Amino acid sequence: MKRLSNAVFAATLAIAVPAMAAEHQNAADVSHATPETAKMFEKYFATKTSEDVEGTMSFFSKKLATYTDATLGWPMDYDYVHGLFEKYMPNWGNGKSYPVQVLGGAEKGNGSAIVSFVDTPELFGGELRILGAVDFKDGKIVRWVDYWDSSAYDDGLYSKYKTAPASFPTDFKEGEVGTNASKKIVDISTHLQSALSEGDAGEAAALFSDDAEFEDMAIRTKIRGKAAIERYLQRVASVAPFADQSRLRHVVGSDAGGGFEWFASSNSTVKGGITALSLDAQGKIISATTTYDERLLDRKVAEQLASASLEP
Repeated sequence: MKRLSNAVFAATLAIAVPAMAAEHQNAADVSHATPETAKMFEKYFATKTSEDVEGTMSFFSKKLATYTDATLGWPMDYDYVHGLFEKYMPNWGNGKSYPVQVLGGAEKGNGSAIVSFVDTPELFGGELRILGAVDFKDGKIVRWVDYWDSSAYDDGLYSKYKTAPASFPTDFKEGEVGTNASKKIVDISTHLQSALSEGDAGEAAALFSDDAEFEDMAIRTKIRGKAAIERYLQRVASVAPFADQSRLRHVVGSDAGGGFEWFASSNSTVKGGITALSLDAQGKIISATTTYDERLLDRKVAEQLASASLEP
């Protein structure tokens, strides 16, 4: 709601929830999305916000491999997702779920994308800013994995909802759905992840445009400019969970954008995360946004990463 002025906010209270959802969706950045998928997500989030359980489920394949919350460790099939929405949607009141950006997408029903979206506190007890990796087949969602930083989420709710470590899922069904991304985004994602894993800041920075941006949502850090990005990546090479000895999990997206899910190294207290990429016409990265659960980071590591945003 902070995106709206007080006057607009007051006026908005008198409008039906679907109309509010549409207003948010119209503001979503779809400049790096396929028209087909931009339109699909617009409808999906409006339907979800209107608390229409069956309408929301119509976007998912009955053969849904998984809808996984990678932060809380909820691996859900179609029936589980249906039951979850049936349980929680009636209590959402004026809550909203709306897209902020869509990267990549499907062509003729098949493909994949990253969607950045917000669930307001009415939905699940706190404002969740999420990056979701989504695969499509035959016009339906067959895999969806959400990544978000829980560091500001209520401690009690986190303890209540978090899956115990012994039962926390490790298979997010990427093998079941296969690769549904374009060759260009696969090549760039693979190259970037490999360079980060090996601590080669120069190789990683070479993939960026001159005026690119790199954002770590979990640490609340944004670096601007190719040269500055290279210096920053060098400073965090041995401590960032997305860097040192990380491994590629799954790539999604099209030639215009998308990104990749990654496993953190076995030495990290973070299990994994996601990196979203926007590409220019020459295939250079113009923005990279990564997130993971900062709550899991050792406090000293988190402080190192935060201080690394400063030039020495």
